[in-house]
Amino acid sequence: MDRYNVTGMSCAACQAHVEKAVSKVPGVESVSVSLLTNSMGVEGNADAEDIIKAVEDAGYGASPENSAGNTQSGTGLLEAQEKALEDTESPVLRKRLISSVVFLLVLMYFSMGHTMLHLPLPSFFEGNHVGIAFVQMLLAIIVMFINRRFFVSGWKSVRAGAPNMDTLVAMGSMTSFLWSLYILFRMTGDLTDGNPEAVTSGMHNLYFESAAMIVTLITVGKLLEALSKGRTTDALKSLMKLAPKIAVLERDGEEVEVPVAEVKMGDVFVVRPGDSIPVDGVILEGGTTIDESALTGESVPVDKDAGDEVSAATINRTGFIRAKATRVGEDTTLSQIIRMVSDAAATKAPIAKIADRVSGVFVPAVIIIAALVTLIWLLIGQPFGYALSRGIAVLVVSCPCALGLATPVAIMVGSGMGAKNGILFKTASSLEETGRIRIVALDKTGTITKGEPAVTDIVPAAGVTESQLLNIANAIEKRSEHPFALAITRFFDENRESLGLADVEIEAFEAISGRGIRAKLSGAKDNGELYAGSVKFLSGIAEVDTNMKLRAESLAIQGKTPLMFAGGGKLIGMIAVADIVKDDSRSAIAEMKKQGLQVVMITGDNEKTAKAIGDQAGVDHVVAGVLPDGKEKLIRELGTLGKVAMVGDGINDAPALTRADVGIAIGAGADVAVDAADVVLMNSKLSDVSAAIRLSRATLRNIHENLFWAFFYNVLLIPLAAGAYVHIMRGWSMNPMWGAAAMSISSFCVCMNALRLNMFKVHDANKDRNINSGIDAAELGALTGKLSEVTVDDREAAQDVNGDLEANDKCFKEDIVMTKTMNIEGMMCGHCEATVKKALEALEGVANAEVSHEAGTAVVEMTDEVEDSELRKAVEDKDYKVVSIA
Repeated sequence: MDRYNVTGMSCAACQAHVEKAVSKVPGVESVSVSLLTNSMGVEGNADAEDIIKAVEDAGYGASPENSAGNTQSGTGLLEAQEKALEDTESPVLRKRLISSVVFLLVLMYFSMGHTMLHLPLPSFFEGNHVGIAFVQMLLAIIVMFINRRFFVSGWKSVRAGAPNMDTLVAMGSMTSFLWSLYILFRMTGDLTDGNPEAVTSGMHNLYFESAAMIVTLITVGKLLEALSKGRTTDALKSLMKLAPKIAVLERDGEEVEVPVAEVKMGDVFVVRPGDSIPVDGVILEGGTTIDESALTGESVPVDKDAGDEVSAATINRTGFIRAKATRVGEDTTLSQIIRMVSDAAATKAPIAKIADRVSGVFVPAVIIIAALVTLIWLLIGQPFGYALSRGIAVLVVSCPCALGLATPVAIMVGSGMGAKNGILFKTASSLEETGRIRIVALDKTGTITKGEPAVTDIVPAAGVTESQLLNIANAIEKRSEHPFALAITRFFDENRESLGLADVEIEAFEAISGRGIRAKLSGAKDNGELYAGSVKFLSGIAEVDTNMKLRAESLAIQGKTPLMFAGGGKLIGMIAVADIVKDDSRSAIAEMKKQGLQVVMITGDNEKTAKAIGDQAGVDHVVAGVLPDGKEKLIRELGTLGKVAMVGDGINDAPALTRADVGIAIGAGADVAVDAADVVLMNSKLSDVSAAIRLSRATLRNIHENLFWAFFYNVLLIPLAAGAYVHIMRGWSMNPMWGAAAMSISSFCVCMNALRLNMFKVHDANKDRNINSGIDAAELGALTGKLSEVTVDDREAAQDVNGDLEANDKCFKEDIVMTKTMNIEGMMCGHCEATVKKALEALEGVANAEVSHEAGTAVVEMTDEVEDSELRKAVEDKDYKVVSIA
């Protein structure tokens, strides 16, 4: 999307006219104009000069948003965005208002003060009614000249064929002035004719004070509107202010301070306690705690050590660190967040289309209504001055601004609140649609579960202690790189002191393809062989009693993988490993159900494992045995029942995220540029899904309130200004000045209502409402059950505890024939890992690839022989260097 700054807009009619003009430019696919931020987003391949010309021909100004500087570094873009959001209106409006009020007070003294309250005037004006009228005219001209922008803009818009709010104000003020000028000339004629009674009567028909008061009161409203609009962009401004300006780099063995714009990928920078991280990077040396609250909303600092990633604009709280830059300029996490929030404000929510359609015809309709009102009052016998006053009141009380601001101010505040809490809505449409979701489909691994195996149960055999079992298990598994092995060694290290564990040395380590592991105790002569593997593998080596098999079966039903260990021909024991449910998953899913949502878990696991995890998490429905390419089809099927949100990791689930009504990326961490997702959760917490839905519903409710007020205000006050209620209200009619005051306040009220969202607590579930999803739970259950039957097919073997216990337990699968380890240079982040993993797993014969940018390795598991040259080519085609393959 190309972004432009637009100048000269004053109301929703201006916004609609600019959109209409730009949409006609060849090559423009879509255009969205924001009255709130005075910006425009254009998609397509149209030339920038043609777009700018179309805006200028429509009577407004435009310039590319990135024209302020070099966007390659990202600094120019931030400066341009900051400049676009600067409140340049308020100081100008404040000066205009002060000047206008000074002259208006003098005018009011000469008009109402003297005429109605009989306040004294200089002796020169005693009985000189024409002189008093002349002074009023001069003062009115001065006030109107100070506020000439209304007249210039109003005339330009009429000439362009698209009258706007300024047209209404200018017509109301100018009509009052011209009518008063006519009365003044008539008074001079009466004076010449020697008719002093007519001259005195003429004083009561002057509207010079109305002409000046209208533009002054509208300026008051414009100032209030500008001030409140400025506050709606506070969240975005605060994000921009976080951008660091200086970085300390290591160059030629010395520390050098440079502007952040000069930092390049691969540069080594240092950060001392209390300083901001200048760009995204990975720590090379040192340990510290990082305050990431500016980006994630989490107030608790995060511990970081060598190999961990850090993000720009976060604060180094304790230690000194050296880090290597991995993302700079526009690619940093902060820049991506700012871009998302800014784009959300620049796009249109579907609900805004209602106001857009009304705004397109609003001003011409009001002008016609004002003319008809004046004519009707004349036809029923009212004096021309009275009829004209009714028409002017209609012009100045009508407020298209409230319609134009109703949606964007709420969207800006809502998306800003989301960003403060680590919830990023990419577009205004995604912010609106999230609140309309009725079904939430959750990927299991990494979303509901932690995504990494952990030790859950330790079952020693008879006569064996827990410590002895762990010592042997650690000795065998520390030679393996399989995730289950890493879970056991990690548990061993974490509990070494508390359980009194000790290292055991082994030799002759051997991985038996598709079965398990064999090793030998160091120095042992007889019966020194050790084995690890599945129940089936160990049953052929050592005697596994019935109780142990039943326990293994019970663990499998709970969704855990039992790994058995034997030595000297005897069973030593069993350790169960599982991808455990996250601490907050159950409460987060409970919150979703409290909101009236149907929650479905999607997993590639077998039915027993899936059901066990589903029961632990508390989901409504489970679909098991789903292959990665089957998720998109599943979301399409669920979509037949209602609006669906897919929650996944944003990479492997890309097709499903795209297919869903709202794709929510969780587990993205610092990589916020997840193209497939509509919403990105920075904190990788499942509870943020319900928070996003809660915030979306609050924003949508706020938009409805704003639109109601905008329509209600105009529907109620236009007839009142026209005099439709004059008989009901015993002759009282609205003075044009009161109409101008009401118009001034209406837009201010809309903005202030939107600002209430700043007080909304996105994580407070106490006020959640169980909205009827309109979905038959039984029908959804039948559909998910049917889908599970279709996807499980030949995976039933994975349920057999005497065979392969997990469909995804590839270490012990019979079809894994070879494992190769690749050493790779050039990987610097999680995104690099995902790219390499995807490239390798796309090769025929590759079952799985475990990639680590920190270790610089890729462990490739194959079901068939794959040539080294093919593996090398797959990686190097992605611009990474393969050092060796073993």
